[in-house]
Amino acid sequence: MNISVCGIDCDACKFKIEMGCIGCKSIKGKVFWGECELYQCNAQKEQEHCGKCKDFPCAKLKEWASSENPERIDNLRALSAD
Repeated sequence: MNISVCGIDCDACKFKIEMGCIGCKSIKGKVFWGECELYQCNAQKEQEHCGKCKDFPCAKLKEWASSENPERIDNLRALSAD
């Protein structure tokens, strides 16, 4: 799986086809809709993804998961368990 820093499975995301998005890791958080604050947060903390954060899941991640791609938090939990 190609998991973004916030837990989206990029290979299954509708924006991969609709917008030609290749995933935030590949484009360093400069996605088609602007600069991703979750990507920037992880970059500042020098973390691989949100699941590595001491504040996981933070309020911002929960907010994003409540509006789109709610599976992202479960994906990050699975990644962190490996």
